Amino acid sequence: MPELPEVETVRRGLLPHLEGRRIARLVLNRDGLRWKFPPDLVQVATGATVTGLRRRSKYVLLDLDRDAAILIHLGMSGRMLIEGAGVGQFHRDPAILPQHDHVVMETDDGTRITLNDARRFGMVDLIRDDASPLLDGLGPEPLGDDFSGATLAAAFSGRRAPVKAMLLDQRVVAGLGNIYVSEALHRAGIDPRRAAGRIGRARLDDLASHIKDVLVEAIAAGGSSLRDHRQATGELGYFQHSFRVYDREGAPCPRPGCPGTIRRIIQSGRSSFFCPSCQR
Repeated sequence: MPELPEVETVRRGLLPHLEGRRIARLVLNRDGLRWKFPPDLVQVATGATVTGLRRRSKYVLLDLDRDAAILIHLGMSGRMLIEGAGVGQFHRDPAILPQHDHVVMETDDGTRITLNDARRFGMVDLIRDDASPLLDGLGPEPLGDDFSGATLAAAFSGRRAPVKAMLLDQRVVAGLGNIYVSEALHRAGIDPRRAAGRIGRARLDDLASHIKDVLVEAIAAGGSSLRDHRQATGELGYFQHSFRVYDREGAPCPRPGCPGTIRRIIQSGRSSFFCPSCQR
């Protein structure tokens, strides 16, 4: 599923085409995706002005001038497509089939924003006052000022669970996923199997810094396109070309002077990639 950098890239791509625009028309081409669409979604959204676009964890939120927000999750294959006279050189890949255009939003300047989702694991909800069970209990944003080594130390205190599992827990830190946790742990030299509560504060400070760095770099690269992710412009992200460990099983460790080889193990049903020589 798209992780924080992919979702943030999509949000930034949508921003100039939606912020301040009025939703002239909203068309739902089915009754739902992962869950049914809210029954009043079309009524509330039609004619509303988008006052801002936010990201919370792996969700994009479109704030409306009607004390409501449209919450979007891309699921496994969701793509936000932007088409219109003022968009520029958008080219729709023939592989993105129109029969999977499930939600179509048209703004007052003629721009068309489409949620295309072949596997239908995405979702669209309508929320008020940010009240949603999907947002309740989420941890701090890793790019926010309130995320630091101290944040991790408090969350990890006394915990014997592997640090990889703790970082994937959205109650500990919001938005992180398998790819960027693997990359950050390698940069910090921490074994993904290490008990979270047994990592010293100095190493946690370093880990928090590397988490921020890898996310910022991934956002600048447009995210990672492993299978389905595309930016809102239709372009592929390219951070996958910068992976140090993720999906590099059997490759030499890229850390200068390290003789190790990248290994893949399964943790909680997910692949973890790491170097057993320099990650401890």
